[in-house]
Amino acid sequence: MLHNDYVDAYIQRYKNGELVLNKKRKQLIEWLEKDILPQTDSYFFDNDMIDKYIKFSEKFYFELDEWEKFIAPFVFLFEKERRKPVFRIFILVMARGAGKNGFISTLAHFFISSFHGIDKYDVSIVANSEEQAQTSFNEVFNEIIANNMLSAIHTRDTIFEKGETLHGEFEPWKSRIYSQKTQSNLKFRTSNAATKDGGREGCIIFDEFHQYENSELVKVFTGGLGKVPHPRQFFIGTKGFEREGYFDMMYGRCERILNGEMHHNGLFPFICELDAIEEMDDPDMWEKANPALQKPLNDRGERLQDTIKDEYVDLQDEPSGRPAFVTKRMNFLEGDYEHSVASRDELMATNREPFNLEGLIPIGGMDFGSVRDFASCGMLFKKEEEYYFHQRSFVIKDFVDKHYGYSNTANTMGGGKKAPIKEWERMGLLTVIDEPSLNPEYVVDYYVEMREKYGVNRIVADNFKMDLLRPLFEREGFEVDALKNPRSLHVLIAPRIE
Repeated sequence: MLHNDYVDAYIQRYKNGELVLNKKRKQLIEWLEKDILPQTDSYFFDNDMIDKYIKFSEKFYFELDEWEKFIAPFVFLFEKERRKPVFRIFILVMARGAGKNGFISTLAHFFISSFHGIDKYDVSIVANSEEQAQTSFNEVFNEIIANNMLSAIHTRDTIFEKGETLHGEFEPWKSRIYSQKTQSNLKFRTSNAATKDGGREGCIIFDEFHQYENSELVKVFTGGLGKVPHPRQFFIGTKGFEREGYFDMMYGRCERILNGEMHHNGLFPFICELDAIEEMDDPDMWEKANPALQKPLNDRGERLQDTIKDEYVDLQDEPSGRPAFVTKRMNFLEGDYEHSVASRDELMATNREPFNLEGLIPIGGMDFGSVRDFASCGMLFKKEEEYYFHQRSFVIKDFVDKHYGYSNTANTMGGGKKAPIKEWERMGLLTVIDEPSLNPEYVVDYYVEMREKYGVNRIVADNFKMDLLRPLFEREGFEVDALKNPRSLHVLIAPRIE
């Protein structure tokens, strides 16, 4: 079994019942003990480098938390034969305030320094905004000045072996920090994938990656990795409100690794979260989501816990703040039942193949909102107690250009919180119409086509726009039912949806 003092201490504290870990961190330990640590013939911890990094961090920055000392050895876990890192991608997901940015500040600074010892090992910190990207960069910048590491300053002070010193090594500039000894740079970059290209980085740190909509940004910035030894990527973040994006993809990969469903392929998953929403009401469970609250609390942990308690109490008077508190402070995704019919898991469960439609006659249903935006059409099939809805939408190009960035070639999947119109178009869920307004004949033609295929002959919709559509449907021989007061049906429909 491979051993490292910091890893062994963390695991032993957990086994002694001294740490309150969530399910995924328990799975991580079980997976490490089963698949990674027994690999004594293949892997080794570079304990000299690990100790040097920890001494570096605690000399110039702060005392590392136990979770940071647990992860650090795996950053310097190498294959014996090729001496390359076992883990090249680190996924660090935890609640706000845990100290993720401080951790990557120490790593970024160490990587470009002569203590790491790899020439031209550039590090880039990528975030959606310049302010966020500068968070760790500025921390490193300030520590260089505070600890006399400027290239114009020379002292005899050493912190490691005789002759080893960082004094006189770094040139800090507004946009980059340069090591004279390794010719390595630390830079911050914003997430404009349309105008940025990957460089020759040794390490790329993606901050707040829960905001990324897809993998496009990551592919652009990682294009230069591998040109220097020991390439690494770090993804840090807290669960956000962006669903079906890059975060969910990587989170799902972490789950499959921890469940033993796929090989790690160089990915190290460290995920801190509540296991159930009821744990939000028990402060002793908060360290599941935030390892900085691990007991015994240090001064920073006590201040953080007091802040979170204040925010928790405020929810009694401001319940509207619950979604943000649950997501950011508890790192938990909770369905918003005040504004949604079903949870995300329930919605995703509907994404499956339909039952056999042969011999079933559907009812047509539609929502024709405005001739200048979109119309949604579909057919409802029912077999015993199961329902299946076949849907098709028609949208005006000018509308989706303005509101969803449809024609933006730099962002083919939408932007911000915008719907992925081009992706849905590719899937055949909608048709984009390049006309000033939506001709209702598109809707009528859809149902004519579906009548030939499925036999639909009855169209049900609310009374809005029916004065325009009814003659067109009746001309084609459809039976039309207009609902004058749809709200009166909600009471009848709600129990079926539940």
